[in-house]
Amino acid sequence: MVHNNSISLFNISKNYPVKQQVSFFNFSITKILTGNLSILDKARIRLLYYGSLLAIVGVGALFLNVYLQGLQVMTTTSLLVLVSIIALFKYLTFKPQWRTISHLLLVIGTLLNLATVFIILQKVDIVTIQIIILIIVFSFYMLGQSWGMFYSLLNLLAVLVFMIITYDHNYFVDFKPERPDDSTTIIAIFANFILIIFIHSHFYTAFLKNIKQLKDTGEEQTALNIKFEKAIEKAEKSSQAQSEFLSTMSHEIRTPLNAVIGMSNLLLMNSPRPDQSENLEILKFSANNLLAIVNDVLDFNKIESGKIVFEKIKFNLVDLMQNICGGQILKAEEKGLLFKLDVDTTLRRKLVFGDPTRLTQIIFNLVSNAIKFTAEGSVWVRVTCLEDRHNNITVGFSVKDTGIGIKQENLNTIFEPFTQESITTTRQYGGTGLGLAIVKRLLELQGLKMYISSKVNKGSEFSFNMEFAVATGDVMPTESAAAKSAPPSALAAGTKQQFINKEEDNPMSGLRMLIAEDNPVNVMLMKKLLSKWNITPTIAENGERAVEILQYGNFDIILMDLQMPVMNGFEAAMEIRRMTDPAKANVPIIALTASALFDIRDKVTGAGMDDYVAKPFKPDELIEKIQNLIPTVRY
Repeated sequence: MVHNNSISLFNISKNYPVKQQVSFFNFSITKILTGNLSILDKARIRLLYYGSLLAIVGVGALFLNVYLQGLQVMTTTSLLVLVSIIALFKYLTFKPQWRTISHLLLVIGTLLNLATVFIILQKVDIVTIQIIILIIVFSFYMLGQSWGMFYSLLNLLAVLVFMIITYDHNYFVDFKPERPDDSTTIIAIFANFILIIFIHSHFYTAFLKNIKQLKDTGEEQTALNIKFEKAIEKAEKSSQAQSEFLSTMSHEIRTPLNAVIGMSNLLLMNSPRPDQSENLEILKFSANNLLAIVNDVLDFNKIESGKIVFEKIKFNLVDLMQNICGGQILKAEEKGLLFKLDVDTTLRRKLVFGDPTRLTQIIFNLVSNAIKFTAEGSVWVRVTCLEDRHNNITVGFSVKDTGIGIKQENLNTIFEPFTQESITTTRQYGGTGLGLAIVKRLLELQGLKMYISSKVNKGSEFSFNMEFAVATGDVMPTESAAAKSAPPSALAAGTKQQFINKEEDNPMSGLRMLIAEDNPVNVMLMKKLLSKWNITPTIAENGERAVEILQYGNFDIILMDLQMPVMNGFEAAMEIRRMTDPAKANVPIIALTASALFDIRDKVTGAGMDDYVAKPFKPDELIEKIQNLIPTVRY
């Protein structure tokens, strides 16, 4: 007998229909064995094909034998069985549905077995036992364990019942049993043995092939897994290399930009002549535009790499919109455009939880595009409360312009990175083509969709809906944390920076500041800027020198560049935090970095630093950071 765990291997495949079309008059097995069949399915079809031929020969021989003996019932029975097998063989060569054909053959075999035992012979002999064994083997191999058990028990129990009845001599039917001679028994035994041997041999071969195939597949899978792991490792290294490249390029670009923007600010603070002021404003504007392009590339890479984490901060939506659009109004007025910000009055007394930084990025990019691509007319920003459910509100944001519009066939392509509607558009209006790509990705990461309607030379409208959790409490003042969320390019675009002059009452005078910076241009810039605040800083050219200076001096705050020779800013900060003197070990440290690494905040915090300022930094931002870390300094 065959073990169940071995037989279960043959039940992997299902009786999938064969797609290949064959003629009704087909008798070839090659035309019904298609490539989409498994080894076991092909073995089943071959078994039916060649087994049917053997059965036809065997049953045909029995038919002639009993016919010559004049046994009418057995002649009729064998003829019906012969015709049925021939019909199923023909059906197999036309539609090789082996599962259906197997069921029909088992039903015929069961009926034949029961008819022979209960009516024709009215006894159990070796032929009956052979037929039961044949049904057991065939049903398990062809149809699996469940059907194998069903057909096996059906035949076995029926014969067992017959044997129990005849044991007490209580069995009687109104039919005289037929008694064939020994030649009939010999033919039946021989035919049954041939079929049983053929089934075992055939499936043993198929079993070995299947084991080999599984082994080969396993080896191929192992090889693929190795290649896949190498590909993943290569992709991770490539991603890491890309991040490091962007960080390096960002540092190399931001460092000179820091000097350009910083010097522009310093010169503007010196009350230049009107013609000089105009040139400085152009210089500062161009530098800020370059910075905005760098920021767009870095932001897009950060979004694509899945490093974005959305915050849940409490803020006032009305204040945020006014902060975003404040600088944009000036840009619109410079082009002679009418700029209108329309905020739903129901939102004025509500505090919401969300990510003001990312919302600012979305709105700022949409408004900047609207102004850029509108030569005359108006830009209208509308914020509407669509649904108020007390604890949650749904807000609709819309940015509409009367600009050049977009062709219908280009509505999808404008959201692709580094893509604008046409080359002409890029040449005429400039830009990286990343603004809308960033907007779309930020919305998609929050499960939101951008809606756009546009007509060429009529204008465009971009809109989306966002849900916020409503906070309880008073509305925050206008100068809120929401204002900090605006990107550098947003603040640089319109609002004037306010600086502390040494002629004013300056509480920063006398502040003891240690600056660790290796770039001489940045050192000169910091000295000039701090001189405006009556601060004379102590300069350390690297991290190691900064640690040495702190050991012999006292400072209120440290500005620490991160990329320095000998000892970088991270290492220096950790050395400072390990100092035995608590006053020195706990001195506030602000990191100065031109790096664009996604996890820079975590790295800064992990090294023990309190905060960081990205280069090129805004003087107001640096003042605010210092104020937060040294509460005794007031402005």
